[in-house]
Amino acid sequence: MKDHLHRCQWACKDPIMQHYHDTEWGVPVFDSRALWEKLILDGFQAGLSWRTILLKRDAFREAFEGFVPERIAEYNDLDIERLLGNAGIVRSRMKIRAAIQNANAYISLHNRGENFSDFVWSVVDHQPLSGDGGTLATRSTAGDLLSQKLKNNGFSFVGPVIVHAWLQATGVINDHEALCFRRNEVALHHG
Repeated sequence: MKDHLHRCQWACKDPIMQHYHDTEWGVPVFDSRALWEKLILDGFQAGLSWRTILLKRDAFREAFEGFVPERIAEYNDLDIERLLGNAGIVRSRMKIRAAIQNANAYISLHNRGENFSDFVWSVVDHQPLSGDGGTLATRSTAGDLLSQKLKNNGFSFVGPVIVHAWLQATGVINDHEALCFRRNEVALHHG
């Protein structure tokens, strides 16, 4: 039975994307490790559909040992080959190496006394931004700024388009369409 809720256009036709939209996309994430996991997954998504990543997310979590940065930072060539042999994930040597590099960058930030969540949310003064409710943009001032900050701190595969999509997914930017039933709901999550 079809519900009659107004959703963002991109989430209307596919039940997997609709569920993701209705339960997860745009909800503010403040947990450092969860933010980092989503950043890594957004990097793997580059050039692919987010649906592909959602279908493989459990396999990614298993292959990357729960996305614990301290574990991934220690990965070596054998781990890279193990991951390249895993058909359950996106097998890209460049993206796997970026995940390892980003684990090290995450730890480096932490070792300098910077909380990753605070680092991310500082670009919006720790308050979610509201998009205009119109067409989904592929870049934003906040995304451009954070992309540069991440690169300056040793992260890779964090271009402005990837970072903007990540900020949308993690609720740093509320980009639900103006009439979408989730727009106000996710805004309340920050409260």
